[in-house]
Amino acid sequence: MILPITIIGNSVLRKKAVEITKDYPDLKKLISDMFETMRKSEGVGLAAPQVGLAIRLFVVDASPMTDDENDTFTKTFIRAFINPKIVETFGDDVSYNEGCLSIPGLHEDVIRKDGVKIRYYDEDFNLKEETLTGATARVVQHEYDHLEGILFTDKLGLLKRKMIKNKLLNISKGKFSHNYKVKLA
Repeated sequence: MILPITIIGNSVLRKKAVEITKDYPDLKKLISDMFETMRKSEGVGLAAPQVGLAIRLFVVDASPMTDDENDTFTKTFIRAFINPKIVETFGDDVSYNEGCLSIPGLHEDVIRKDGVKIRYYDEDFNLKEETLTGATARVVQHEYDHLEGILFTDKLGLLKRKMIKNKLLNISKGKFSHNYKVKLA
């Protein structure tokens, strides 16, 4: 089932998400619905707060982020992250033009570390730990931020945030173009 995407201005995007247990109601269906919603919306990641739930869950399908036939890791990087915890970020600071389904039509250069070590439960509640670099590390950090109530625009410099303030206000009022179901504040 396609879920509506929560748009900037909705308070759930600013809440610190809470952990869940393996008996969270209809967890497998929620994960399936989030993957379906993400793909239909042409995203590569989707966090539970983006569908109105302040729980520590996000899904990622990084396959659209590579054109390199030899990059089989990114092409097959499809995961659900339950109760994730970033153990470490490392590497160079790398700038990349990011967007977000909750802030449609806005893309800005964001600096993030090139690597991340993350511990999480998969959809069967098996504990996992992975060290990621490049595109997968970036997507995971972006989605993890959603669980902390952080949006990519928060990572911009003060001047850039002032420059896009009116754009963000217009987006929060529904003044944007989109091709997916949305939910305003």
